[in-house]
This record gives sequence, C-alpha cells and structure tokens, in this order.
Amino acid sequence: MPEVGTLEAQVRSFLDFCRVEKGLAPNSISAYRRDLWAYTAFAGSGSAGDPGSAECVRGYLDSLYGKGMSSRSVARHLVTLRNFFGFLQREGRAESDPTASLAMPRQWRTIPKHLSVEEVERLINAPELSAPAGFRDRAMLELIYASGPRVSELCAVELRDVNLEAGVVRVTGKGNKQRLIPMGKSAVAAVRDYLEQARGLLLGARNSRFLFVTSRGEAMSRQVFWRTIRTYGIKAGISQPITPHLMRHSFATHLLEGGADLRSVQAMLGHADISTTQIYTHVLRSRLRQTVDKHHPRA
Repeated sequence: MPEVGTLEAQVRSFLDFCRVEKGLAPNSISAYRRDLWAYTAFAGSGSAGDPGSAECVRGYLDSLYGKGMSSRSVARHLVTLRNFFGFLQREGRAESDPTASLAMPRQWRTIPKHLSVEEVERLINAPELSAPAGFRDRAMLELIYASGPRVSELCAVELRDVNLEAGVVRVTGKGNKQRLIPMGKSAVAAVRDYLEQARGLLLGARNSRFLFVTSRGEAMSRQVFWRTIRTYGIKAGISQPITPHLMRHSFATHLLEGGADLRSVQAMLGHADISTTQIYTHVLRSRLRQTVDKHHPRA
C-alpha cells in the first residue's frame, strides 16, 4: 500500500490520466484535485494509518462528517476515491480497492427548485437593450432557458457552434462529449440581435472565437455570469436567489410539464445516466395526478 509521498505521485498520475486520456473538463479535474489533496493531507496527519487501507478511507469520510459536510458532498469524495483507487488497480499500483467495501452515504433526493413561466419572462426582460451588454445578457438568458446548457457549456460556446438557420447550438459537456440542442425561435432572435447589434461593439478592434464576450474582449466567465444573473433576478423582483442552474432546472421542468418525455430531456441536458434526470419525475407524477383528476369518472 502506498506511503504518503508515493500517494502524492499517484495522485498526479491519476490527474494526468484524467486530463490526457479521459479528456475530462478542467472543472472536473480541479474537483478531483481538491478532493485528492484533501485525502493526501489527512493521510499524512500521522494517525490515519495506511493511506491505501479501508480504515484510512473510513476515517477520512468520518472527518468530513465531523466538519459538518452533507451526505451528498461526502458521497462525492467517496466517488473520487473510488475512481482514484480503481485507476491504481488497473495500473497494477495497488493490490486492492479500499473503497470496495464502503457503502455510499444515503442521500435524500430533493426536488429541484424552478421558476414559474411568468418569473422566467420577467427575468429575461430584465436586461436593458440600451447598451451592448444588455443584448448579450438577454441572449444568454434566452439560450440557457431555451436549451438548458450548464453554465460552463454556455460560456464555452463558440461562433462556429451556432447555426441560427437550423436553430441549433452545439455544446461540449462533461467528458468532452458534444451534443446538439434546439434553440427555439426566441433564443435564435435574441442571439441574432446580439450578433448584429452588440457583439462587435463589445469587441471593438479585438477578435474572439467565443460567442459571448465581455467589454474586454474576453469570453464571458462562469463567475461573471453568476453575478449578472443574480442582479437581474433582484431587478425582476424574484424572491429566491437566481442561479444559472436554476434556469436549467426551469428548462427541464417546463419541458416535462409541456409533455416532453424523460429520455428527450435527458439527451438535451447531457445526462449520461437516466437516473440523474429522474429527479424531475415529480413533474410527471403531478401531471399524472392532474390527468386522473380530469378524466377518471371517480376521481
């Protein structure tokens, strides 16, 4: 089993594998890095035992609970360690996987919050079209609601990824997987207005391959868009804090309420597993109840 010094080298090898061979996104690699360096620090504390033992892993998970971490977050750390030790086993650097006997923390699935259609309308109309940034922000809001991309996917969209005539946008999701998503007429119109009336003014003499740019000529970042969308939420008089992910939840919920099937929503959201999309089944249950109430003679 690895010593701490060896463990650090193995973590670096695993991160290189994730970046070069698996082609994971920078955000995913950063998350793995944070989790694994935290485990390495715990293993090097002197009292944790063999870093490659189930006892050490169990002690680490207990320490996370002791810090007040939620079951969902602890489960994420355990998944990171499973991927890491699985890599070591495949590479012949570890005889066994110390996480194999550990059960995943039980997680309560919460129903995703979402906006009403009327709240979405108010939010999308919040940007003022008197300035180039307003055209950009409205186009981003229209697109995230019409197509449901993750915020990192939205900010990474390039000019070549958009086909306004066909009404589709190509996004690159987790694992470097690409997918085409329909945009809808409102989003197409908003993006076209932004391209024709605002993007050139934001760039000035600069060039950029990215669709959404800042006044510095740089690609819009996740952090800036988070702050921007929250500001518009306050301006629109919406009580709950607005995040890009809330718009993604609203996109999925409103699709299902309108009659879309779960598999189609899964494909548009870019979920690898249908179980991830099934958090939205509360919408299907609600619609089923309404159908029974409306059509069954003894409802």
